[in-house]
Amino acid sequence: MNSDRLAITLCGIPLRNPVLAASGTFGYGVEFAAHVDLNQLGGIVVKGLSREPMAGNPPPRIWESAAGMINSIGLQNIGVRAFVRDKLPALRRYRTAVFANVFGYTVEDYVEVVRVLEDAEGLAGYELNVSCPNTKKGGMFFSSDPGLLAEVVQAVRAVARRPLIVKLSPNVARIQPLAQAAEQAGADAVSLINTFLALAIDARTRRPRLGAGFGGLSGPAIKPIALRMVWEAAQAVTIPVIGMGGIATGEDAAEFLIAGASAVQVGTATFWDPRAPLRVARELDRFLAEQKIPNVREITGTLQMGEGR
Repeated sequence: MNSDRLAITLCGIPLRNPVLAASGTFGYGVEFAAHVDLNQLGGIVVKGLSREPMAGNPPPRIWESAAGMINSIGLQNIGVRAFVRDKLPALRRYRTAVFANVFGYTVEDYVEVVRVLEDAEGLAGYELNVSCPNTKKGGMFFSSDPGLLAEVVQAVRAVARRPLIVKLSPNVARIQPLAQAAEQAGADAVSLINTFLALAIDARTRRPRLGAGFGGLSGPAIKPIALRMVWEAAQAVTIPVIGMGGIATGEDAAEFLIAGASAVQVGTATFWDPRAPLRVARELDRFLAEQKIPNVREITGTLQMGEGR
């Protein structure tokens, strides 16, 4: 890969390329070291971290759907303190930027997880997963209410010295007010989209395919909607947008960049190709070379909307 062609800076962090491994699909990063050169990735977003360990949802947890996948992992994780103790030391051996994905069910949960991470070395920044119900506010989702979203972002911003990315959910009527609320509350970037709430049914047993019933739809099936929402968010904010949702090839990544993303994340594709993030970066480099584009930054936000072609 041509480092000059692919290198970017995201929230002040220099990245080798704009392709990151998405949270929840790449473990804690170190598990993939035998399959892919972690130093060649643009970045790694580790699986979501909570205050205490979580066992996750009952199985089955994954169902392959047409052109995608429905998952109901239930945010299983080892907890933030075990991550700092057992996983982060190994990650520090790599040059790749590591972002900690953080979630909770109260504002205090988010703040406490970030407070623990602030005392640790080896992280480039945080990604807040706001697609969780606020148990103190009757179960309303942080991701669906601009006021709740602003509250949690402001609270984390007050304790976080590192860059703060807010990961937005597509399960809303309009994405623009949520992206703007995140920006105004102090986010350094927004990432989108998270998964779509979905249901798979076994017609013979008349029961859900997943143990928890509902799950999150991801993969190529959601890509056209993800592109639309990334474009809408990029039009609504001045901070960087990180795009994801069905990216499986370098040209997919280019489409998200053209729609307004400054970087992308690869998730579901990793389930059938553990090297997918690195392969997508290499394919993006070839696409840029074929198009005679000297640097990937030149295609960000270049979508020409309107009549005619």
